[in-house]
Amino acid sequence: MALDKDKIVAYCNKFSKNTLMETLQIEYIDAGDDFLVAKMPVNAAVHQPMGLLHGGASVALAESVGSAASHFFIDAAKQEIRGIEISANHLKSIRTGMVYGTAKIIHKGRSLHLWEIKITDEEGNLISLCKLTNMVLTKTTDK
Repeated sequence: MALDKDKIVAYCNKFSKNTLMETLQIEYIDAGDDFLVAKMPVNAAVHQPMGLLHGGASVALAESVGSAASHFFIDAAKQEIRGIEISANHLKSIRTGMVYGTAKIIHKGRSLHLWEIKITDEEGNLISLCKLTNMVLTKTTDK
């Protein structure tokens, strides 16, 4: 797929239907040659018991945006992506509003993609810093 921002955003939002991304209300909003951005509302659905954004929800946002971004560097007819490792440092808490996950490519190899995903609030404050490694697999016909 040619890197057309509007097409990429529409494609990502379409393939998110009936998935965890839809459950968490993750919406893809921006794309470029080496990045993808999604947003997620912070509300009771993604809170931990103390009323703060759950770290797992931040990680779900990070893996969603980083994995989706890897799809634009592969031949989707012949290859597929699997996340194999993710790490997260949660640096600031948030109770309400919107968070944004911005995935930027660090390494784009034939078999591995390494992404840095910054989760920020509406003012640009860093909430979590994540690193995601995706593996590029050859599709098999026996499923």
